[in-house]
Amino acid sequence: MTTTKSIDSYRLTDMEEPTDEMLAQIMREAAEDARKANADATKRFFDEIEKAAATIR
Repeated sequence: MTTTKSIDSYRLTDMEEPTDEMLAQIMREAAEDARKANADATKRFFDEIEKAAATIR
């Protein structure tokens, strides 16, 4: 198991390849960030649609 410290200290620009565990953790974190960003964007989109619809009524 890879510790958080080793993941936090790893940089993709390092000359050494990440371990499979490190890469999996990096990908999990990136996927979670993408899910959150998508949820935020979707909420803002529908909030704007509701706001526009309210001004038309």
